[in-house]
Order: sequence, then structure tokens, then C-alpha cells
Amino acid sequence: IVSQTPEGETVLAAKNINQDELIDDEFVAQTDAIISGIDKITNKKSKIMNTESLGSIFLNAALVNNFVLAYFLGICPFLGVSGKMETATKMGGAVMFVMLISSMSAYGIHAFLVSIDAPFLQLISYIVVIASTVQLVEMFIKKISPVLFKSLGIFLPLITTNCAILGVALFQTSKGYGFLESVVYSLGAGAGFMLALVLIAGIREQMNFAEVPNISKGTALTLFIAGILSLCFMGFAGLGS
Repeated sequence: IVSQTPEGETVLAAKNINQDELIDDEFVAQTDAIISGIDKITNKKSKIMNTESLGSIFLNAALVNNFVLAYFLGICPFLGVSGKMETATKMGGAVMFVMLISSMSAYGIHAFLVSIDAPFLQLISYIVVIASTVQLVEMFIKKISPVLFKSLGIFLPLITTNCAILGVALFQTSKGYGFLESVVYSLGAGAGFMLALVLIAGIREQMNFAEVPNISKGTALTLFIAGILSLCFMGFAGLGS
């Protein structure tokens, strides 16, 4: 076929092939430029994230992005163990301790799973660590203070299913925090959790001496107070930025 084709048509066919190759090369070059641009933006964001100060991390976890009043995580103990100040304080301390241990363990687990290319085991590994830590705390409190163990009741073993603790482990992983940043983040989250418990416990104790309409007593009043506290914590927006 080529031998029967005139010379001018042969040259024209070669030119069309060259133009198609140029178009493909330009498309590949533009695609590479877009991908490299996205990588630069991602690296820049990660650098900005990594340069976040420890004080800012603590404030963001405790006040700005409070796990209870901003993310609405851990509502079960927040409503169930906030009837008395003493119980709320000790429950907050137990949750803070579990958060700290889980955060440090989650950092090591994440590094190990990434090294063996098994990130799909991350969630179940975090849950196992949280459950084990809660069992240790439960045994310790039962041995040291049986009265406190009875007052906490079912809410102590329910720390295992506290989504705020699992949220700390998942959030620190997604934010790319190092070990020190993860520890500070967990301490801030635990402090914010305890602060929310103490605030609502103090208000509920004072409300016991006030005249409250029957329609607002009990759970309705507790949810009303929690909503007002959540609105108040919205005022901390931008504090750690």
C-alpha cells in the first residue's frame, strides 16, 4: 500500500503521526505538572501542620475542638456520670489516663503497621489497646476504691466503647502528629473531656437546689445545660490558630 501511495500523501501521513505524538506528549506533560502541583500543596500543608506549636495543639484539643462540646463524642459518660462533682472528676481522670496510654500505643501501632504495609489493621488494633487499658484501670479502681468503683457503675467498663478515646487515636494519625505532639494532643483532649464533665456536674449540683418546672426536670434539663455549654465553647473558635 505504501508503494502505491503518492509521495505527497506519504509525507502528510507522517506529519499527522508526528502531530498526534506531540499532542500525547503535551497531555502527559500537563498531567505531570498537575500531579506535581498537588504534591507540593500537600507537602506544604503537612509542613504547616507539623510546625503547629504544642500549646496550640493542647488548646485546640481542650477548648476549640472539645471532644464533647464541639465534636459531640463521649456523650454517654458525659450525661450519665455528671450528677456529682466528685464522680465526674474521677471519671474524667480515668478517661484522660486511657486517652494518654491509647495515644502513645496508637503512635507505635501506626508506625509498625505502616512498616509492614498493613494499615487495614489499624482500627481493630486501636480497639484492642483501648479495651486492654480500660481493663487495667477497672481493676486498679476496684482494688483501690471499691466505693468509687460502685459509683461509676457500668460507665467505667463503657470507657472501652467511648468514641472520644478512639477519636483521639484516629485524629492524631490523620493529622500526622509525631510522638510528642500525640501525647500533648491526648492530654489536651483528656483535659477538655474532664473540663466538660466538671462544668456540667457543677451546674447540675446547683440546679438541685433551684426550683425547676416539672417539665424540665431530669434528662431534659441536662440536655438543655449541655446545649448551652456547647454554645459557650463556640466562642473559643480561632483561639489556637
